[in-house]
Amino acid sequence: MLFWLVNVLDGRLPDWIMSIPRVLYQEQFRALAAAVFSFGLVLFFGKPTIAQLVKFKIGDAGLTDAEALRRGAASKKNTPTMGGVLTSGSVVAATLLLGDLGNFYVMAGLLLLLSLTIVGGADDVLKILASRREGGRQGLHSWEKLLFQLGVAALVSFFVFRHGDTGSGQDLAHVLNLPFQRTTLPGTGEINPSVFFLPLGVFVVIGTLLIAGLSNATNITDGMDGLAGGLGAIASAGTVVLAMIAGWQATAQSLLIPYVPGAEELSILAGAMLGACLGFLWWNGFPAQVFMGDTGSLAIGGLFGYLALVTRQEAVVLLMCGVFLLEIASVVLQVGYFKWTKRSGEGKRIFLCAPYHHHLHLGGLAEPKVVARLWIVGVLLLVLALASIKLR
Repeated sequence: MLFWLVNVLDGRLPDWIMSIPRVLYQEQFRALAAAVFSFGLVLFFGKPTIAQLVKFKIGDAGLTDAEALRRGAASKKNTPTMGGVLTSGSVVAATLLLGDLGNFYVMAGLLLLLSLTIVGGADDVLKILASRREGGRQGLHSWEKLLFQLGVAALVSFFVFRHGDTGSGQDLAHVLNLPFQRTTLPGTGEINPSVFFLPLGVFVVIGTLLIAGLSNATNITDGMDGLAGGLGAIASAGTVVLAMIAGWQATAQSLLIPYVPGAEELSILAGAMLGACLGFLWWNGFPAQVFMGDTGSLAIGGLFGYLALVTRQEAVVLLMCGVFLLEIASVVLQVGYFKWTKRSGEGKRIFLCAPYHHHLHLGGLAEPKVVARLWIVGVLLLVLALASIKLR
């Protein structure tokens, strides 16, 4: 909105008036401003929102199927959930205020965010209603939630694919940018002929799985005070950098990676997500006053997948989100191994409990120490991911 307003007024008002507002033409400034603005929104609305969630008894029932977790879950009983309304709301508000609303990638990102927020909210509400009926923490069936995520992600991937053809003959929409690969020929803007091009179906499938996978991985991580918020902020900072690199032609070509016109505007969306995660951490840090719930975690994870898809940096973002992937992989391995060993007798487990952060906690580490160490791992993965861009 502000970006549009500056465009409208520029040329109609004297230069001495427009000299300051013209700073909004710089994506770097708007990305930082979006981070500060969304942080302020979460901070300002955090306390009244938490109070309303408590009033309406929108809290965690403290129930779990894992016996080892019941004591810990009891201490968090009735802690408000659905705090994702704060993160998603602030991201939308900051992006609408500071983003270029005529940019296809920005609008597609907002639609994805809202869609996943709605399905996550529905899941949270059903869990709360089920717990009040003493029927357990059912929520949406896994297949229902996954089907919706895959459907939304497939649509987004398809339209990103169609929009990504610049008409320049480079066919950027089909590029698979792999680690250690020179996607762009040195000193030119041309795509390397040896690059592996993906057909439509495969590209859409990869994009779909990426968005849905990171969405669920982030959701799995939202089970310990401050963990999802802190890791979300770390990965968001990395996606701000990726969006700017992809959208700046000279920088992209110097790094031998695809230049994606318009992707620089996604730095505002990523910056808003960074600020929202930091603001949420203010209320979610140990001891947590509120949890994201599916309402926020599904949306944030989905945005990571979307940003990876648009910037053609799927492998880099997966590395940045390595802790999220570790968490969901621990659940898959635990469940798979238990079912496999149960066929021949008593089911066995790889971890004390899954996701992995619970394994560390039950192994003797205090909850704040588990969170802090996983933050450190997240920062190290961010550094490695950004450094890998230079390795062509």
